[in-house]
Amino acid sequence: MQREEGRVTVVYLDGELGLPELAEVSEELLRLASAGRARVVLDLSGVPHLDYRGVRALAARAQLLRRQGGDLKLSGLSPYLEAIVRAAGAHSMVERFASAGEAQRAFGRMGAGAPERPFASVA
Repeated sequence: MQREEGRVTVVYLDGELGLPELAEVSEELLRLASAGRARVVLDLSGVPHLDYRGVRALAARAQLLRRQGGDLKLSGLSPYLEAIVRAAGAHSMVERFASAGEAQRAFGRMGAGAPERPFASVA
């Protein structure tokens, strides 16, 4: 499920996220970027496990969103998921927050008036 709140899209994920599910999430992030929705929060509070091999692909999508004037923020990570993000080497690539609300507010600190750039290309 996803919800747009102002200029931020919150994507609520649940269940175990293996490589196929993470590929779907990655594709959804690409679709959001191409639609000009570059400020995205992935809420992982309903996710008990994710495959560490797919975490770096999410970090790559974060870079794409940043090139579009937005970013990707993660919220609701359990200590176990935090450890997976760290083990995957993505802990310095993606900001993490306790809640989706905190992540959304962090976008306000990015400069609420700054326009998002239109989607150009995926490199």
